[in-house]
Amino acid sequence: MTARRIIFMGPPGVGKGTQAQILQDKYSIPQLSTGDMLRAAVAAGSELGKKAKDIMDRGELMPDDLMVSMIEDRISQPDCVNGFILDGFPRTVPQAEALDSMLARKGMDLDRVIQLKVPDEILFDRIRTRAAQSETVRADDNEETLRKRLTVYHAQTVPILPYYEAKGLLHVVDGTMTIEQVTNALVQILETV
Repeated sequence: MTARRIIFMGPPGVGKGTQAQILQDKYSIPQLSTGDMLRAAVAAGSELGKKAKDIMDRGELMPDDLMVSMIEDRISQPDCVNGFILDGFPRTVPQAEALDSMLARKGMDLDRVIQLKVPDEILFDRIRTRAAQSETVRADDNEETLRKRLTVYHAQTVPILPYYEAKGLLHVVDGTMTIEQVTNALVQILETV
């Protein structure tokens, strides 16, 4: 089986988590959330975790080299032998370049960078619907938080897309389709040589 090394990109609320779970089950490749990795490293008390905890306790952002080291450690685990789905990183072009350098050192390449694309107004509609239908509403499930997160996404993450497009890795999927239609589009991208 071919290893699948994938980056998922898209705004908050676009369905990356849902699709990553489906692909994780289908291809036996883990979804790697940088937030989860940071929390796990801190909980494990590893050397990286101690550095990360110190930085987080000061309220600062993680330096790119620390994040790349954490990802490098994580993708060296046995469950990543068939690949991985990276979610939440990279968020800037320098991070993308650092990730590429680290993968090259390990003799690995990215296979696909997939952008799930949904107009902002539909994301706001989804938040409103989810809040109206849920008995328990997540603290970050509100329009103000979504507006802030979308501003950051458009300012910091969207500029990475041309970087990956120039490398021939970027694939765009219409995230307004049904969950099943999005999954089918993703499978088609991942299984095309």
